[in-house]
Amino acid sequence: MSRSSLQILLTVTCTALAYFAVGLPLAVLPGWVHGDLGYSAVIAGIAISMQYVATIVSRRIVGPMADTSGPKVSILVGFACCLASGLATMGASFLPGMPSMALSVVLLGRILLGFGESMLGTGAIAWAIGRVGPEQTARVISWNGIATYGGIALGAPAGTWLYGLGKMNAVGVALLLTGLVGLLFAWPQAASPVIRAQRLPFRAVLMRVMPYGLALALGAIGFGVISAFIALYYASHNWDGAWVALSLFGICFVLARVLFVNSIARHGGLKVSLVFFAIETLGQFLIWGVPHSWAAVAGAGAAGFGFALIFPALGLIVVDLVPPQNRGSAIGAYAMFTDVALCATGPVAGLLASSVSYAAPFLFGAVASLTGALMMVVLLRGEPDDDRRTVAG
Repeated sequence: MSRSSLQILLTVTCTALAYFAVGLPLAVLPGWVHGDLGYSAVIAGIAISMQYVATIVSRRIVGPMADTSGPKVSILVGFACCLASGLATMGASFLPGMPSMALSVVLLGRILLGFGESMLGTGAIAWAIGRVGPEQTARVISWNGIATYGGIALGAPAGTWLYGLGKMNAVGVALLLTGLVGLLFAWPQAASPVIRAQRLPFRAVLMRVMPYGLALALGAIGFGVISAFIALYYASHNWDGAWVALSLFGICFVLARVLFVNSIARHGGLKVSLVFFAIETLGQFLIWGVPHSWAAVAGAGAAGFGFALIFPALGLIVVDLVPPQNRGSAIGAYAMFTDVALCATGPVAGLLASSVSYAAPFLFGAVASLTGALMMVVLLRGEPDDDRRTVAG
């Protein structure tokens, strides 16, 4: 393994640990809030969403922190937040006779985990780029995304198993231990240099990033509707095997990142994004327009394949838009568009599902990704020298 690959692997291991922590309570927390504490399904949903709200709010803080104090500091603080979230979750589990207090404590834990996710997600990418150089940006973001979804894929079933052993107390212990392991793993590693130079204010960074962030958000809507509504779509047709569609989405996502990440360096972020937006659009239209289970599986696979390269392809451009001393702020601002899109997709797609049909969210996803493809066409026409933003592979 080359030295640069090892450096990237070390940093994305932090990402995998972070999203393992994110995944731990994902499948069990709503049931605990609804069943054990006796709150409504709406409150249970808020308990899950609170983490994402905290992630969005913290993006403005985390990016500049990674720039001024160094990404390693952001990583360490993020793992400390995971540890503290575990303590809060454990504390809530000991308050079953005081549901309002238990809910308040667990919401605090969700906020801490949201801040931790933001710090770790932004910090890991900035740390890796600082260690291997900006020419490796696409590979860093691609590997980081694989670690993200891999961590969640492992964390969710682990959380379910632990919940069966010891309810939320066991999940809290696992969160605490994950944060501790992350701290012990990251602490001895070398920090990347902090660039001492005048920095752009976050607002200026956000404005530079915005066109690419908006396009990323349009691609993320497709991911959001599949993850949230494919099971309901299957149920509405009395089909079995929704997990096959979800699994193929994830498998195709990983395959695209492994096989085609170098195409970004060869062809440029906008051209690659245009092709992969088109693939995602095709997948969404297939699910919506062909009411057969095979079409849902094939469409989910195509959508996962198409969504996979959008983040790293546009991310390569985003990092190039700002001076190196603003790299963390650019990554944080860019990632924030995914957070906002996923938060907004649930309610909008839910309204479409309840008022139109369970297929309607996938038309919403198709129109969103098609709009993203059209944005790529406009940006390509406005920037005919996109090739200058490619780097040697």
